[in-house]
Amino acid sequence: MPAPPPPADPPDDADAFATALAERFEATPTERRVVARQARDLADSGRYEADTGHELTPAVVVHELADAPDERLPSKWNWWLGSLELAFGDYAEFQVRAVGRE
Repeated sequence: MPAPPPPADPPDDADAFATALAERFEATPTERRVVARQARDLADSGRYEADTGHELTPAVVVHELADAPDERLPSKWNWWLGSLELAFGDYAEFQVRAVGRE
């Protein structure tokens, strides 16, 4: 009898961020992918949780970006990171610097 297949990898958490962003904001797939990746990297770093005492979840990201004045998703993300940079420092590495073309 053959061995059972290995368990499937859990869904990528960046997918959860991308899905939440797509449900709330109009953005290109590339913009969503880039912001979701930065959000996942920030969550994985533990920095946000250490500074705020709260886990960085897709719901938190959507809530925070909803207050941003700019229309484009990467700009919303960078605006929020700017506020984190002012409050806590050390968030610049998570900014979106460029978004590729579709």
